[in-house]
Amino acid sequence: MNRPFNMPDEFVDAFVKAGASLWRSLASASTAVDRTEAGSVMESTGRLVELQADYLRHLYALTEHALKTSAGTQAEAAVEPARGDRRFNGAEWRDNSLYSLLKQCYLLNARYCVDFVEALDLDEREKHRLRFFTRQLVEAMSPTNFVATNPDAIKIATETEGQSLKAGLDNLIADLSKGNLTITDEHAFEVGKDVATSRGAVVFENDLFQLIQYEPATEQVAARPLLIVPPCINKFYILDLQPANSFVRFAVEHGLTVFMVSWRNPDASCGHLGWDDYVAHGAMRAIEVARSISGADKINVVGWCVGGTILSSALALLRTRGDESVASVTLLTTMLDFREPGDLGVFVDEESVLLREQTIGRGGIYRGAELGFVFQTLRSKELIWPNVVNHYLKGKPPERFDLLFWNADVTNLPGPMYCWYIRNMYLENNLREANRLTMCDTPVDLGRVDLPAYVLATMEDHIVPWRSAYRTTGLLSGDIRFVLGASGHIAGVINPASKNKRSYWVSANREEDPAAWLAGAEEKPGSWWNDWIAWLAPWTEDKLAARTQLGSNLYPPGEAAPGRYVKEKAS
Repeated sequence: MNRPFNMPDEFVDAFVKAGASLWRSLASASTAVDRTEAGSVMESTGRLVELQADYLRHLYALTEHALKTSAGTQAEAAVEPARGDRRFNGAEWRDNSLYSLLKQCYLLNARYCVDFVEALDLDEREKHRLRFFTRQLVEAMSPTNFVATNPDAIKIATETEGQSLKAGLDNLIADLSKGNLTITDEHAFEVGKDVATSRGAVVFENDLFQLIQYEPATEQVAARPLLIVPPCINKFYILDLQPANSFVRFAVEHGLTVFMVSWRNPDASCGHLGWDDYVAHGAMRAIEVARSISGADKINVVGWCVGGTILSSALALLRTRGDESVASVTLLTTMLDFREPGDLGVFVDEESVLLREQTIGRGGIYRGAELGFVFQTLRSKELIWPNVVNHYLKGKPPERFDLLFWNADVTNLPGPMYCWYIRNMYLENNLREANRLTMCDTPVDLGRVDLPAYVLATMEDHIVPWRSAYRTTGLLSGDIRFVLGASGHIAGVINPASKNKRSYWVSANREEDPAAWLAGAEEKPGSWWNDWIAWLAPWTEDKLAARTQLGSNLYPPGEAAPGRYVKEKAS
């Protein structure tokens, strides 16, 4: 069923289930009369009573504040936005008593809603779902999201004699017609010209991916090359946006021969592809080709997000088969143990997975636009509502931002692959159990991956919670360096060494509890890129003269990087 802005069935179903959980909890609380038989419910009811009393106290303080300010008396605000909340930065929200009262009423009610959910007696999975959708509703109801209660939008409308409102309405109609929320200027960049500009060539391709080899940037290069396996749910050029923040450029400038997997954007002809195809004909084939072209005894590999999950599966199979063609592995914000999947777990249960299996599990495409909507809801305060305000309320054109351009360049997934991944990873968490899964006719045991491993997580990751990424340290059997970077899933990874921003945490201790590891970790300033390149050095072997020709006789260079696969748009 088509819905505005590509809202997937999983989102609607999860929202309905969250409402049902709330209703059941309230019904239980209202009928609880016996503390012995319903002790936990009565305890929850007591918390709700305390919460209500606290709310009334703050409401009284807010009323007192409003009376003082209306009388011209300076008074301290009863409720203030959280640190980093920029929605109310405008002077009107502070200096105008009516807007100040409106802001504080919203913030008080928002806090009450959040605390109310926490006070309910619910299963943690149900509470997580209700917590997520409560946040969605709270953020949606901000007075900044409505023309009548947004002083900045009213000011612009007055100054432009209503033209901003007309432009905003035109923007809304255009987005509704195409079915997507515009989050950036989608015509501001051209792949291969403005982004993904590192020089190289496609040296191999099949129906699943193109393999790019990049030109060297140094006279000598490490004997062992680097192969990068990015996520197949996004385009690879997040790792090669522009020269100043290109991970590819950083690697080649440090003397590495870099190969990049560029996944195909699947169309209907790819609707039969499964997880095994991505492992065998994707990651494993790329390892084989990169090693052949380089002539090295071994190669070093990097996987990001689901690309890391695919790569780890491939490595487990290779090690089981006695293949020693990989020297080290780097996993960037990758989840192998899915017991705490974060907010994405809100959309996954047996019913929703079964529905997808029945519709696209044996053939078909999971549209990237639907997946893109889900990812936007994970960061709705940053990705949805600021664009609604600027684009619709203020009539402004979308901003020009390379990261958001990449974010909007969505990719499809083959239905069988998607369904297998969601069931076996997010729903049943099978990968962490040795030999529970069979891929490519081979039992999978991550414990056989005894390679040196660099495992990066990021503190504010909303897709791969860092505590989940940390559990990789208990699954792989090689010497592991775990590093926790600042920021989130994207900005925490794309943290150029040249800018030396943010920080990261390291510790040689290996604790079972992630919190215990963090408590003993040392914070270091700057980018983790420098730490990684130093860690990788022992596994790169001696330096060789850089080749003047890309590819090899067996795998001759073809079209110039970034190739045509990355330019294909999801239909």
